Amino acid sequence: MSDKVTNIVLVGVGGQGILLAAEILSETFMLAGFDVKKSEIHGMSQRGGSVVSHVRYGKEVFSPMVPEGDGDILFGFELMESYRHLSLLKPGGTVVVNDLCIAPPSVLIGQDEYPAGMALKIQEVCPDCLLVDGQNLAIQAGNARAANTVLLGAVSKRLDIEEKYWIEAIEKMVPKKALEVNLKAFQMGRGLK
Repeated sequence: MSDKVTNIVLVGVGGQGILLAAEILSETFMLAGFDVKKSEIHGMSQRGGSVVSHVRYGKEVFSPMVPEGDGDILFGFELMESYRHLSLLKPGGTVVVNDLCIAPPSVLIGQDEYPAGMALKIQEVCPDCLLVDGQNLAIQAGNARAANTVLLGAVSKRLDIEEKYWIEAIEKMVPKKALEVNLKAFQMGRGLK
């Protein structure tokens, strides 16, 4: 096992399943034998505000926070939030982002406009960007709320962790009644190129 620490930043808005995805990531890495540290920052998460979670794993990890410009993967659940947090990504880092716009309160009340072309702007900054239609794939899997698991599947293909650990973590963290749909959603995400 190398001394390298891998840094993943999850960003989006409250209610998108970001914290569950961070828990599944952490559990997966622990099952694979790594030291893991996790941190969460909740904006007005109960009201659709910004949510950021940092997950770091390696042989030995000392801090839960990903230093600015040191992220290996930006795991984005919403386009504008993903764009806002690109500075956490290191040069040559990877972005896996949900192709979804969720208007913040300032847009909903007509004070601001949602910026156009967010996906293209992210791809211009980070050429290694996978744009995922998470909502549509989750609906195909059986539940729109499984979009976070679709995205998790896409992220899993970019990390050198055996699939069995991902499955075990999902089985441990997801409620039984939602397990079948989430496993299907995870596999759909893993199948993306």
